[in-house]
Amino acid sequence: MKALPKKLLPLTLFGIAVTSLFSVQPAQAYTVTLEQVGSNVVATGSGAFNLVGLILSGPGTGGVPLVQANTGLIQIGAAPHPNLDAYRGFTGPTNFGVGTQILANIGSGDFVGLRQGTVLGGVGALLFVPTGYVSGTTLLDSMTFNNATFASLGVTPGTYVWSWGNGLPNQNFTLTIGGVGVPDGGTTVSLLGFALLGLAALRRKLSFQGGKS
Repeated sequence: MKALPKKLLPLTLFGIAVTSLFSVQPAQAYTVTLEQVGSNVVATGSGAFNLVGLILSGPGTGGVPLVQANTGLIQIGAAPHPNLDAYRGFTGPTNFGVGTQILANIGSGDFVGLRQGTVLGGVGALLFVPTGYVSGTTLLDSMTFNNATFASLGVTPGTYVWSWGNGLPNQNFTLTIGGVGVPDGGTTVSLLGFALLGLAALRRKLSFQGGKS
């Protein structure tokens, strides 16, 4: 194979480095974001779980999309959803506000739920996922509360994280209210911008050197 010209070698190595930067990004952990969209509050969820470190508690039933901030309860996805697995063994905030239970007007996608507080009957913190969920599988879901605000739902803006296991990727559930602290909040875009600027500067340098020869 013919060796690359010396002037092209730095450009080639730079391209390989940039490609590697974006090809090794790990799968994002599951995150739900609540935002005010016009007169409605919209929740969107995406990402994956690593269930290692959790204990299967049994089947879950009667899943409907809702929030109950005062018990740390959020459920998102299509309803009704009778086929769920319930897991226990995580820790995190006991609430994310003072609101009582409010049902969403619309729910769609994969059903996921988290309850931190103990409810009537003595059952405590549980994570709900679709029956047979396999760790690492991406989940996508949403729900909408019509004619609502954070105040009417009784939720407090901020970022709330529940976690388990030994700190491996995706051993957590993140709830972001109001767009605060969203994971990778523009970091990848910023890195891409710097990479493109560097690439343009390198190309100009090589062109200038070529013109002098």
